[in-house]
Amino acid sequence: MRSASELANRLARNAEAVCRHYLSAGRRAGNYWIVGDTANNKGRSLYVQLTGPRAGRWTDAATAEYGDLLDLIRETCGLVDFRDVAEEARRVLSLPRPAPATSRRGDAQTNPPAGRPANERARRLFSMAQSLEGTLAESYLRQRGILRASEHPALRYHQTCYYRDLATGLTSRLPALLAAVTDTAGTVTGVHRTWLDAHSGGKAPVDDPRRALGSLLGNAVRFGFPAHGPVSVMTAGEGLESTLSLVHVMPKMPMVSALTANHLAAFDPPPGCLRLYIAADADDAGRSSIKRLSRRAQARGILPLVLRPDRNDFNDDLLLDPRQLITSLRAQLAPEDADLFLPLEGGG
Repeated sequence: MRSASELANRLARNAEAVCRHYLSAGRRAGNYWIVGDTANNKGRSLYVQLTGPRAGRWTDAATAEYGDLLDLIRETCGLVDFRDVAEEARRVLSLPRPAPATSRRGDAQTNPPAGRPANERARRLFSMAQSLEGTLAESYLRQRGILRASEHPALRYHQTCYYRDLATGLTSRLPALLAAVTDTAGTVTGVHRTWLDAHSGGKAPVDDPRRALGSLLGNAVRFGFPAHGPVSVMTAGEGLESTLSLVHVMPKMPMVSALTANHLAAFDPPPGCLRLYIAADADDAGRSSIKRLSRRAQARGILPLVLRPDRNDFNDDLLLDPRQLITSLRAQLAPEDADLFLPLEGGG
């Protein structure tokens, strides 16, 4: 089997041919291949460098996902094992390289369709994981002051989750905390992975221990939503652990984690929402997401209210003093919401 780096380099030397094969709905624009996403939808969010030292590198501006052409093959084909990714790469490299876009017309209609979209791969990955109870992931969250995490069906544990170092191309299998991203109908559209270190119990010592897969824009990880009926009051948070810290002290309030500041700004509140608490981190990106989501909520007749952490985020507040976090939240919630969702005392 060829090494990952060798396969990635060969794919990069044939970047346009690879893009034509897997992203046939796109087109060449200068030195880039432009398409909607890894599911081969039309659009301009995802762009692949075709020439130069960064040939084969791609970024999806809508989801913040990025990688090389091996990652692109994995996403478009819905593959989990690197062995399958490598086999698919070897197969496509055996194809003759098509003529440049300027000399051929209609290629987008004649190439094979892309494989299984990323959101289907995310559903498959989440379905393969186990419940959180008694796992390294539950222990990791307990270290962050987050108890009862195993009660949330949106969280699962994968003991051998595929990880690929984007810089070196090296691959490994690491334990991971998984969080399901869902739409307003409860359909899994993506999954967020936090890779863990089996020895320390913390995050894995890799360059990027957190990555998301699938369709995140407008969607989120959901906690405490009723199975039926509208939600009139809810909280939309930024990072997973920051939001889980709020869930820890307000377990009865429906909440979502949008995972990043940009995705928080683009969150789509469910029908029937009347009051939306926005809980972002205390930085420029967080403040910007509050403004953007507030404007969108107001345009839909939803009252936006802001929950601000005393420190960098709500997990920092929880770890330092759960009782102080409750006191701070009580001062920021509407009185009827404070009475309904906050305990009279203690951090639970």
